[in-house]
Amino acid sequence: MNKAQLIQTVAAKGGRRLSPTEAVEIVLDVMVRAVVEGDRVSVTGFGSLTPRDRPAREAYNPQTGAKVMVAATRVVKFRPGARFKDLLTQHRPMPESGNCLQKDPKTPRP
Repeated sequence: MNKAQLIQTVAAKGGRRLSPTEAVEIVLDVMVRAVVEGDRVSVTGFGSLTPRDRPAREAYNPQTGAKVMVAATRVVKFRPGARFKDLLTQHRPMPESGNCLQKDPKTPRP
């Protein structure tokens, strides 16, 4: 599911003007449902959520040193987008106003 598909799904679920609380709750609900179903959710600039299966494995109890079997499980992996990482590592300055994940406007060629 990409950003455009996320917007369409939220619009279909909301159907009318939403309060900010309702909008955020619907967005999160749609994202969680998609990941649980096994889909990857990718929002350009922000990042992607991907479901992963972790196999069963053998681990050690740090207090006793005894071997312990850890059951197989399903987890979600978050990979931040390039713009998000650039802002976080301060390779790109945080804008004073506006959407911090919005693409920079194209500059005309000389």
